[in-house]
Amino acid sequence: MAEAALDAVRRELREFPAAVRELSVPLAVPHLDEPPSPLHFYRDWVCPNRPCIIRNALQHWPALRKWSLPYLRATVGSTEVSVAVTPDGYADAVRGDRFVMPAERRLPLSHVLDVLEGRARHPGVLYVQKQCSNLPTELPQLLPDVEPHVPWASEALVHKDHYENLYCVVSGEKRFLLHPPSDRPFIPYELYTQATYQLTEEGSFKMVDEEAMEKVPWIPLDPLAPDLARYPSYCQAQALCCTVRAGEMLYLPALWFHHVQQSHGCIAVNFWYDMEYDLKYSYFQLLDSLTRVSGLN
Repeated sequence: MAEAALDAVRRELREFPAAVRELSVPLAVPHLDEPPSPLHFYRDWVCPNRPCIIRNALQHWPALRKWSLPYLRATVGSTEVSVAVTPDGYADAVRGDRFVMPAERRLPLSHVLDVLEGRARHPGVLYVQKQCSNLPTELPQLLPDVEPHVPWASEALVHKDHYENLYCVVSGEKRFLLHPPSDRPFIPYELYTQATYQLTEEGSFKMVDEEAMEKVPWIPLDPLAPDLARYPSYCQAQALCCTVRAGEMLYLPALWFHHVQQSHGCIAVNFWYDMEYDLKYSYFQLLDSLTRVSGLN
């Protein structure tokens, strides 16, 4: 009796993502030719939890025409910034039986630019990034070149990854692979010991365990080359792939799974807004819990 009930739960979970896709998930990420009004943004994109790419949203930013590598070198080249360093460009990633975070370095931005342009060498792959506010805290000289917030989004979202994310590409491009929250039954999680890359004096990398930390749940699957023999359910998930180019903005809704690649020397600015912890969040937590306890993955 109990096993029959559990089989019924698994069957419903497997069918649930297809029903959601048919109802509300687009076949491709839609493009808007101009920024929406706050009302339209909240009604048409935030409430239904749907992504979109917004064109002509950054045309008034000075950064779009000014942020070349020579400009950055002249304006903030001597400034020390936080740099994530990894052997292969994957930060916060599963390697073997470990969840590994990047080594952190403080380097003059001019040195990072030298590496990007091939004038200097540095072990591994360098990525200037910080989860929250590296522009105000590390590069305040560049703040006049961007808006302090996105007015139509702030009006829709303020006082509402659990973040709503506006991803603004200034130069280069970002490639996104997205899964809606409803694909959770097909997306595996495993528990991993946390570790951090350390860069040795010889320029090699070693992983050092964070022994006092609890194990972290993370997705073990590479969506670009999934091991379907090990994770066969993933073949039922349907990703949305899109490219966000210079001058475009991606609205990435809260709770969506995402994998990101970027072109060499890409520059982007993120705006984060707390998600609203409403029934959407509660339903996703229920879906996540049922997926785990039913043993789907």
